[in-house]
Amino acid sequence: MKSDIPSPLGILAPLALPHSPTAPARHFRVQLGSTLHGAHLARRLVAQQLGAWGVPRTHHVTVALVGITAELAANAITHGRSPGRDFALRLTHFADRTRVEITDTRPDRLPPDPGGGLPGGDATGGRGLVLVNAFASRWGYETRDRHTKTVWAEVDGAIPHAMADTGPETMARAVTQASTHTPPTLV
Repeated sequence: MKSDIPSPLGILAPLALPHSPTAPARHFRVQLGSTLHGAHLARRLVAQQLGAWGVPRTHHVTVALVGITAELAANAITHGRSPGRDFALRLTHFADRTRVEITDTRPDRLPPDPGGGLPGGDATGGRGLVLVNAFASRWGYETRDRHTKTVWAEVDGAIPHAMADTGPETMARAVTQASTHTPPTLV
């Protein structure tokens, strides 16, 4: 019997990076809505996927990538949003580094160049990328076509090689768990 409910597996796809000098050992990709919930989900999915790969939440790579993802996803929904268009989250682990990428649909709105310094005292934005610069070993952006831009950051350091099951079922379970998580209420 075929269900009329779409499978969450349709939004997940493995990805190889053809422009990379070394082949990725592990990768994860998902499309998310350009909403506050989508940005929150991106951060949670990075933590959960690294956990599925055997990286503890307290490991410096996890802490850095979760903070970076929070900022890049917030920027995507604030500055890179086009009505009705999603953003993509991509997490790729290489032997010596892990890379997070956020792709949005506003190639006309580029971030300032990495290492450009702090914004002026009267500026109302731009400080989040200072945090990305502090957490990342390197970061930047690229426009791969005329419809999208990708902001990426890499964190150096090997992560544990004890890789847990990262098949489509595990990734779909991570998406479901992260999207149904209710944050605790403060009293």
